This record gives sequence, C-alpha cells and structure tokens, in this order.
Amino acid sequence: MVKELRLALRAYDNSPRKHHRTTQARAPTMTILILLAALLLAGCQHVVPLQQQAASPSQEDVAEELVDPEHRGRQLRGEYGRYRANNDLLYYHLDIRVTPETKSIRGKNTIRFRMLRDDNRIQLDLNRDLAIDKILLGLKPLQYTRELNAVFIDFPTELESGLEYSIDFYYSGTPKSVGRFGGISFDTDPFGRPWIYTACEGPGSSYWWPGKDQWRDEVETMDISIAVPNQLTNVSNGRFVGKKNLGDGYTRWDWRVHYPINSYNVSINIAAYKHFSDRLGKLSLDFYSLPEDFERAKKQFAQAKPMLKAFKHYFGDYPFINDGYKLIQVPYSGMEHQTAVTYGNGFTNGYLNRDWTGVGVSMKFDFIIIHESGHEWFGNAVTASDICDMWIHEGWTTYMECMYVERMFGYADALKYVNGYKRKVRNKRPIIAERGIHQSPPGDQYFKGALFLNTLRNVLNDDKKWWALVREVYQNFKYQSIMTEDLVQLFNKRFETDLTPIFDQYLRHADLPTLELIFDEAADSVAYRWKTDEADFAMPIRVGKPKAWQTITPTVQWQTLPTKLGKEGFKVATDLYFVELTKSLRTDD
Repeated sequence: MVKELRLALRAYDNSPRKHHRTTQARAPTMTILILLAALLLAGCQHVVPLQQQAASPSQEDVAEELVDPEHRGRQLRGEYGRYRANNDLLYYHLDIRVTPETKSIRGKNTIRFRMLRDDNRIQLDLNRDLAIDKILLGLKPLQYTRELNAVFIDFPTELESGLEYSIDFYYSGTPKSVGRFGGISFDTDPFGRPWIYTACEGPGSSYWWPGKDQWRDEVETMDISIAVPNQLTNVSNGRFVGKKNLGDGYTRWDWRVHYPINSYNVSINIAAYKHFSDRLGKLSLDFYSLPEDFERAKKQFAQAKPMLKAFKHYFGDYPFINDGYKLIQVPYSGMEHQTAVTYGNGFTNGYLNRDWTGVGVSMKFDFIIIHESGHEWFGNAVTASDICDMWIHEGWTTYMECMYVERMFGYADALKYVNGYKRKVRNKRPIIAERGIHQSPPGDQYFKGALFLNTLRNVLNDDKKWWALVREVYQNFKYQSIMTEDLVQLFNKRFETDLTPIFDQYLRHADLPTLELIFDEAADSVAYRWKTDEADFAMPIRVGKPKAWQTITPTVQWQTLPTKLGKEGFKVATDLYFVELTKSLRTDD
C-alpha cells in the first residue's frame, strides 16, 4: 500500500491457503492469566445480554492500561497467543447495512473455523467503539469478555480439535475513523453524494468489522453482503454475484471471494459509481469511477492491461483469475484491496503528477495503478505472517515497479528508476520491526527493500537464474502467509550459499554495509573489507573498471587486491548494489 507515501516518509516512512507458520504459538500473557483467574474466582463468567457492557478488567489490567494502553493494545493485536492459535479460520460472511446519514453500520459476521486443539475460548477483534449486540452459536448466546479491542469468546463446552464450528457475531455502532488509512471513512464526493470507503492495513479491519484481525490466519473463502441506499453502488472484493432491492430504500450488493484473503484487504467502496468492463483472455476487468470522471477513467485505466501482461510475463497467471480484477476510484491515493484495487492518483502519470523517483522515468506510467496492482502478487497472494515482515509486501512490490519499467521501457530505465529510490532511504531503523506486537516497519521497507532485491540480483549475476527465482518465490509461496526466514531458506538453496548474514544486514540493522578501500598507490594495490554489523558478512561486488568489472568477495577482514587504477580510477558498481563506500590513501602512520 502506498499509504499516502508522503506520510510514510514523514512518519518514518481455487486452492485454499495453507497457513504457513514458522513459529510456535505464544503463551498468553500474564495479564490475561491473572484476569482469567480473577474472573473464575469471582464466579463472574456470564452471558452478556443485548446492550450490556462487557465485564470490567481486573485491577492488574487497569494498571497496565494506565501505564501504556497503546502498547497493551498492540500486544493484544499482534500476539498470536493460545486463543488465536487454537483455531484455523475457514470462512466469513460479512453481512451489514451502511447508513450514510448517521455514519453507522450494523449487521453480523458469520465466522466458521476449525479447532486445532481442544479448548473452550477463542480470541477475535472489534474496536471498542463498536457495540457487540450478541454472539450466537446456533441459537445459543455466548459469553464474552472485552479488553481494549480484543474480544475473548467463551463456549459452554469444550470445542473439539479437528471439528468445525460457526458463530454469528452481531454488532453495530458508529465506527471511529483515524484518517484515510484508519478503518472506514464517511465522505462526500465533489457533488455532495455519499462516498464511503475502507483502508485499514495499519489500524486494522477491526475498526469496522469483527474477525481475527491478523495476517497469519486467513479465511479460505468469503461472502460480502453490503446494503446501501438505492442510488449508490457498493464494490467489494471477489466476484459480483448479484444485488437485491430490499424494499426499504436499500439495495444489498453481494460479492463472493473464492481465494484466501487477509483481513485488511476486505473492503467496501460505496459511491454513485459508473461501471465499464473489459477482458484479458479469461480474466475479467472491471472499472468503477464517478460519472463525471468516466471518460478520464477510461483513458487512464487502459494502463491496466499492459501492466497485467507484464506481470504475467514474470510470474504467470494473475493470482485471483476466478474473482477478476477491479480498479475503483477513491478520494485517497490508493490501496491494494484484493481484486478490488483502489485508485486516487488524479488520472495522471507519475505520483500525483510528480516524477516519483526524480530521474525522468516515472512520468511514463501511472504509479498508483502499477504499485497497488502489484500487491495482488505480493501482499495479497503472498502475505507476511506478521506486520513486522511487511517488506515482503512493500519491498517486493516496489521492486515490481522496476520490473514493470524494465519490461515496458528497457533495462537502462529500470536501473535509473531503482537508483532514484536511494534518495528516499533514511537508514534510521531496521526494516524488520519487533515481532508479535503489531509494530509497523519504517518507510525504508519500500525503497531499501527494492534496492536490496536489486542488490541480490547482481550478487547472483545471472539474470536467467534470477528471473526464475523471482517466479519461484511467488509460485512457491502463493496463497501462503510467510516470514522473512522462509524467503532466506529458498534463496540460500538457489544461490547455493548462506545469504543469511546479507539478509540480516539489510533487513535487521539500520546501517548499510560499507565497503572500505585503502589504496597503496606506491605498491599498486588496494586493501578492502566490509564494515558491517554482521560478523559473517561476505557479499560479492564488482569493482575496477566499468565494462571490464572484476568481482571480489570482501569479508569483514582486510584483503588486498593488485591494481594500477589508483584511488580515482578504481570504481565500484554502486548502481548495481546498495552500499556505502569509503576511499582513502594509505599513510605511513
């Protein structure tokens, strides 16, 4: 997601998915254990009737919240503890009514899951500003406890491992909005008509609907039913299956998702849309814009076809062919909602009609169409298990921009384009943030992530093998949730060497590797080494004379290379690698 990339910089910034888990489920926090013990001792487990407040937290929880409620909220959101890990999501049916006049929603989410171990409690998420009306297992009301945005649901008997269960989670209220990328926004278009949309990658889907608000576990399929005033259209993820006039001034729009989908990708887009369609072979293409922008949209959205062809060249078929591809106008920059990509780039090339990388290439194409659609492959089909590894979404998709440029305009433009990102990198924090607390990585995940991949391409120094590996990464992890460790394992296998220190230096440390060169011009030699945080760092790099490069493999230990080029004549292919470079002359002391 672009996330209004200016903000990112300032903030600094039809097979079901197999949930690929690389770490063991964490034990519940002490706070939760204390809370459960207190509740049991007090005998206060109870059925929560309609409109009744949930049980109050214990003194320990209150104290913790007072100390750092933001951290506690992130912990509850990010931790894959017992009551998340004990079940596997299978299916959602989100069925809600959206009322523009009151900026409110009401309805239910039907949640089907399979138990992975015997237990009588699960954890879901819903923002505390929204009311839980009831939670039903069949016709039986279930007990629940709320802590911040977490909802712990208790069952009257133990649920059995391997069996499937379904609950109906009824809720209502006025969702809290925290900006353009904070849940659901109730806006109006330039002509005063309602314009309602969602974008919640960071804050989370639980700002406007209940479910397991984590990336690690995705439903295998989903139905989305959204009732809106008759004069409006709702566009959501998946395949449009029909609409129904409800007879009360509202029409329900029904959509079906046939593939795994992560929670933040679930979207609604409500406006007075005008629709046109096209095809690319078996793939349906649908486009939605405001009526007044229809002709501009038809012209600008024509870039979708060559973009889709370019990425098919690299990766194979579009990942969600049975659900189709949609491009939808919205009043913010854009977002990668699965099969329902949103667009707000003003029907201009570049990014908001600006040369995004500053090297004269990005004005050749619409940055938002290319970037946000690229997420269909990385972010949507291949998903990070934890937000800390979000460079798998953003770094890879930013690199896909370069791939698109190379396919459409040639290698020289692609190299210029990727190097243009160097000026955007800050190197203030590691790309991979702390795991398990829903800690967003810095904006470097975009630009440094792409530059790192370009570096790996040149470390391999075999484009045939490189493009085969890029395709394999996608095909191997398609419809899975993964972590960086999974990528490292695959890269190590294909490079036939241990790249772990290289991955760690670029992703787990703030500083770039620095190539130190000390020239002894009297002896016609140069001493060289890497200065890094990783003691085992050993990355090949091309040096010497352009068009006649010599590949050396520095380590953190000094080595010597004969050369008559001298300090000024000895070059390093810094356009092929993202590194720091220091040059100095040897002195007697």
